[in-house]
Amino acid sequence: MSHPDQAKPHEHEEVEKSKLRTAHTEHAEAALSPHDPKEINPKMSSDIHYWAKEFNVTGDQLHEAIRVHGTQVEKVRPQTSSALRGRGKPVPPHHFA
Repeated sequence: MSHPDQAKPHEHEEVEKSKLRTAHTEHAEAALSPHDPKEINPKMSSDIHYWAKEFNVTGDQLHEAIRVHGTQVEKVRPQTSSALRGRGKPVPPHHFA
């Protein structure tokens, strides 16, 4: 059933249009650079994704390195580099110490 006034759509049609979402460019850019180049925010999935890719480790390995060594990139970077020696198998937390 069409609305008598074609210039004014039905309310449900407006609701349906508002449900359509497009990707925000800021989300796409977030993966291209860290939120802060000196700190890793473990609560930001974009930071975890960026730094895990940068250090070539899994998100879990990065979280463990952050838990043990803190969030400063300069302290986490060397620990994730040592994790590469065990590539191909899960890296136990003691490898970050």
